[in-house]
Amino acid sequence: MNEIETIAIELTVNGRRRALKVAPHHTLLDVLRDDLELTGTKECCLVGECGACTVIVDGRTVDSCLMLAVEADGAAVTTVEGLAIDGRLSPLQAAFLDKGAAQCGFCIPGQLMSAHALLALNPHPTLAEVQEGLAGNLCRCAGYQQISEAVLATAEGADR
Repeated sequence: MNEIETIAIELTVNGRRRALKVAPHHTLLDVLRDDLELTGTKECCLVGECGACTVIVDGRTVDSCLMLAVEADGAAVTTVEGLAIDGRLSPLQAAFLDKGAAQCGFCIPGQLMSAHALLALNPHPTLAEVQEGLAGNLCRCAGYQQISEAVLATAEGADR
């Protein structure tokens, strides 16, 4: 049996520089979960429909199931694990808890990453802008109202 050739890549993941050898067909999601053991990023549809695998790559949200790891070579990647501040929940994460936005929790990492990216670009979004910013993230449990309320509360600074 032939061994799969690997490609050397370097990423900065959650502020930490990482050098890896990856198979050319491995996705960023594969590398985050399997190689780096950052399992907060969820594996769900694997076709970019649900948003559970959303991460931020060089300031833009990306469905990590659709991006090859080699495409992220040299990039800065932020996962849900990177949102905490000095081991404490970020204001956005705390707002999700305070507003009851997390039910089963499966979609929440992707929702958080999309919301974080939205707030970085637009610190004071309207409800319509929040809904648009989270449109690529599906939720089956909590419902979108609590999630939107958490994002708006963070924007208003009401939670921390």
